[in-house]
Amino acid sequence: MVMQFSAVETVSLSIATSLLAFVMIIYLMWALKKAPRGSDEMNKIADLIQAGAKAFLKTEYFYLVIFVFVFFVLLIILYTLDPPSGNKTDGIRIGSCFLAGAMLSAIAGWGGMIVATDANVRTTQAADKEGLSRALRVAFTGGAVMGFTVVGLGLLGVSIFYIIMTLGRENSYAASRFALDSLAGFGFGASSIALFARVAGGIYTKAADVGADLVGKVEMDIPEDDPRNPAVIADNVGDNVGDVAGMGADLFESFVGSIIAAATLASDDMDVMDDSYTARLTLPFWIAGCGIVASLIGFFFVNCKDNASQKDLLFALHKGTLVSSFMVVIFSILITGFFFDWTAEGWRYFGCILIGLVSGVLIGQATEYFTSYEYWSVRSITAAGITGPATVIIQGLGIGMISTVPTVLIIVATILSCSVLAGNYGVAIAAVGMLSTLGVTLATDAYGPIADNAGGIAEMAALEERVRETTDALDALGNTTAATGKGFAIGSAVLTALSLLSAFKTKCDIPYIDLSDAYVMSGVLFGAMLPFLFAALTMLSVQKAAGEIIIEVRRQFAEIPGLREGTAEPDCDRCVAISTQSSVEEMVLPGLYAILSPFIVGLLIGPTALAGMLGGSIASGMMLAIMMSNAGGAWDNSKKYIEIEGACGGKGTTTHKACIVGDTVGDPFKDTSGPALNILIKLMSMISLTIAPLIKGGTEWSTWYYGLIPIAICIVGTVLVYWFFWKDGQDITAPVDGKKQDA
Repeated sequence: MVMQFSAVETVSLSIATSLLAFVMIIYLMWALKKAPRGSDEMNKIADLIQAGAKAFLKTEYFYLVIFVFVFFVLLIILYTLDPPSGNKTDGIRIGSCFLAGAMLSAIAGWGGMIVATDANVRTTQAADKEGLSRALRVAFTGGAVMGFTVVGLGLLGVSIFYIIMTLGRENSYAASRFALDSLAGFGFGASSIALFARVAGGIYTKAADVGADLVGKVEMDIPEDDPRNPAVIADNVGDNVGDVAGMGADLFESFVGSIIAAATLASDDMDVMDDSYTARLTLPFWIAGCGIVASLIGFFFVNCKDNASQKDLLFALHKGTLVSSFMVVIFSILITGFFFDWTAEGWRYFGCILIGLVSGVLIGQATEYFTSYEYWSVRSITAAGITGPATVIIQGLGIGMISTVPTVLIIVATILSCSVLAGNYGVAIAAVGMLSTLGVTLATDAYGPIADNAGGIAEMAALEERVRETTDALDALGNTTAATGKGFAIGSAVLTALSLLSAFKTKCDIPYIDLSDAYVMSGVLFGAMLPFLFAALTMLSVQKAAGEIIIEVRRQFAEIPGLREGTAEPDCDRCVAISTQSSVEEMVLPGLYAILSPFIVGLLIGPTALAGMLGGSIASGMMLAIMMSNAGGAWDNSKKYIEIEGACGGKGTTTHKACIVGDTVGDPFKDTSGPALNILIKLMSMISLTIAPLIKGGTEWSTWYYGLIPIAICIVGTVLVYWFFWKDGQDITAPVDGKKQDA
């Protein structure tokens, strides 16, 4: 007999395991505090990095509070005037879910960033005094705090609000359906914060990185992270706000989005709450909860020896993921057997979970092949550097484009096999399975910026070369794990977005999507264009912000006596302030277009056009995200291959400088535009699901009229941003010492 559960029983295990995640966080922070922080000079540098990261997030969150408040009020008004369930409290409930999703996403990013900026100096000290093995453990512990914070807050938030949203409803099925409708608002809030955090953090980190590299390493011929470089602190701050806080918010919304999509699709075409429905509704909550336990176990398997090679280090991190995945398989067998009484239905759902887990591992392996210098792909880019920067860029673009093939084949196989096994719900539960080990998977990603910061602190504190060699080994591994994490995020984003599209289609009573229909095809074309517009805006923003940093760094080298010789201190605070202001300003337009596009298409044209838009954006966004992320990671490690392994003559050669140019081009690819695209497709899908009750049945005059409002906002926003921020952009060739400079 299939098991049936009440609302509280549905989320009981998920609440318990999310609380276990917080216990794990306390343990991790205790373990981290036991690691020494090193010398006063090291602590001074680490404190500057943390202060810069805090300043950025405070500025970003100040503007996001305004955005969250506006949409909180807007959702209350819309769903109070036209309540989906006929209850006038619908507005405040959906608005509250939106507010909670946004707040928890912001808290997860802040908490992970604070711990990461404390773990960096402890990692440096471990590399100096205790060796590679201990340094890896300290950095990974710092990253694990981010991982368990995301899954703990995400699962607790979505579980608690599911219970709250069912209160006051007599009919259990209607209560469940309305609770899931309200949770779409929770996902909307989380996705919105993730988008702005990823875009602003990505612009910040790459503006500082590009500015520091082009002036410091290329023009001034000084080492990376040299304390004489005014942008070096901003560069290290950017690693945290982009790849820790930004990535954390990104995967927070993926995690909760996959649960919401699977739970929403649990009903299929049912209009009653039978045993099978409640079991399917409960399954994603319990699988996500068991994933926390599995990640906790996997964490303790991450270790290596002090003389470990890059392959050994990769295997050390892979052990944690593989053990966690194995534990999820065991838990899934027990849960599906318990829920579905060991029937064929339960085994089909278990098959989908298993496929999701395996596909996540395979996507990671494919990404690793194209971004690790242990393999031909990256080494071919390094070899191309012998003939100059142009061939490095050409080879890198080619590698990035061809890297889409295996990932797409894996995702297509996953979608088709899960669809055969359990329909759209099968695809959704596969996404939950893929993200179930997020606690340890995100730890391997957040570990990278900590290792990168550790190397920067070692360089700026003038520690022995052997320390930098140790941190460089960890940093190179971090580049690979970061690229793997981005590939994993993209794969999970596609499955989650596809599930949300299916849920949207069901909510709007769209029987099928006909590509020959003019409305659908118009939506497809518009949706396919949006990722290119979004990527273009973020790339241009990085270029503009980096230009301001370049001007400032050049000015300081020209105007501060003794800076080049190392006898004077640079004004690092100025570069931090420029990066902060530029990134916050530049996040406005991409975020504005991404959030308002579903409103415009859905309210102005109708649900079928919006469904087409989502399909087009998923397809083109996935391809562009994979290409940009993998190409950027490959360019970065082609440079590391020279610096660590001494390939092609080692540091300082023309090949090395050519690969630095390639790395500079790849920085906004892999850390700004590429990662933000997977948030774009999920955000638009989640917004569409949220507004589905408003546009169900097609457009009437009232909804068509409302569609003019977001258009007006886009136009006014574009004009204001151009007028205040763009028209007075600095000229990169402006003189700073009486002479015109080359761009």
